[in-house]
Amino acid sequence: MEPMTARASIRQQLQRVREEAIVVAVNRLLVHKGYDAMTVDEVAAEAGMAKASLYKLFPSKEELAGAAMVAVLDRALAFVDGLRERAARSEGKTDALSQLKAVARWAMERQLEGDMPSLPAQNSSLSASLQANDAYMDRLIALSNKLGTWIADAQARGKLNPALPAELLLYTLFARACDPVVGMLKASGQYTHEQILDWVGTATFDGLSAR
Repeated sequence: MEPMTARASIRQQLQRVREEAIVVAVNRLLVHKGYDAMTVDEVAAEAGMAKASLYKLFPSKEELAGAAMVAVLDRALAFVDGLRERAARSEGKTDALSQLKAVARWAMERQLEGDMPSLPAQNSSLSASLQANDAYMDRLIALSNKLGTWIADAQARGKLNPALPAELLLYTLFARACDPVVGMLKASGQYTHEQILDWVGTATFDGLSAR
């Protein structure tokens, strides 16, 4: 490797390490403080770097949040792809509804473990930044398409209500990642994680009425 190429490679590796440290810091602050309360100064302190250095990599608070959400979507896609690979090996023994339940449970587990950041739904500058973030949008569309395939299959087989719009079912699944019910049950300290996952999962897929 030529000296110049080697130095460039080392710089790239250092930049990736810095970016990863920043994303971890943003994720932690979004989980524990929320987007509105999080400050760029706090992110820099958490990541162990100067604020000016952070701004060279992420010029705005919105871009910091976008990077954290890209990381979340990468984890979600890896989980979904793992489910798809296992289903392929099982030769069709795993149905679409089971896959969707597994995704919802995974999302709630991440919330219970303090590993799922949430963003405010009503924030125009943040929303515009996310929509302009190609990495975020590409991953969101990929995840939506993969979940949409399972939703369509489950509806076609009568496992999910075919009268409901597929979009509503998709958003219901996404909502499990930031479901306040999960957080409130955890905060009460009265229930185990398994109980919370089972109960909220049952309410999501089977409804609240007695069977």
